Amino acid sequence: MRHTSNAFQMSAKTTRIIATVLLVIPIIVLSIGGVMKILGAEPEMVMQFLTKAGFGPYITLLGLTELTIAGLLIYPKTNKTGFLLATSYFAGALCLEISGGQPTASVVFLVMLWVSMFLRKREVFV
Repeated sequence: MRHTSNAFQMSAKTTRIIATVLLVIPIIVLSIGGVMKILGAEPEMVMQFLTKAGFGPYITLLGLTELTIAGLLIYPKTNKTGFLLATSYFAGALCLEISGGQPTASVVFLVMLWVSMFLRKREVFV
C-alpha cells in the first residue's frame, strides 16, 4: 500500500503569493538603497565602509545600478536578467561583508531571490 501525503503541496495561488513576497523584499531593499545612495542619505557607517572598500567615488553609480536591477526584477520580460544581476550584486555585497567583518545580511536576500525564482520559473535552474 502506497501512501502519498499532500501535507507539503501548495496551491498555485499560495506558491505565487510566496514567490511574490520573497521577490518584493529584495526589490524594496535595492530600491531604498539605490535612492539613498543617489541622494547621499546612506547611514554614515555604510558610507565609511563603502569608502574604505574603495567604492567612495562610485556610490552614486552603485545607487543607479541598484535601481536598474530592481526595475529589471519588476518587469516580467526582464526578471530573469534582473535575477542574474541581483544575484551577482548581492553576492558581491556578501563578499564585502565577509571581508570587512560585517554581518552577512546579503545572504538573506540571496536566499529570498533564489527561492522566489525557483517557485516562479523553475526552468531557470535547468
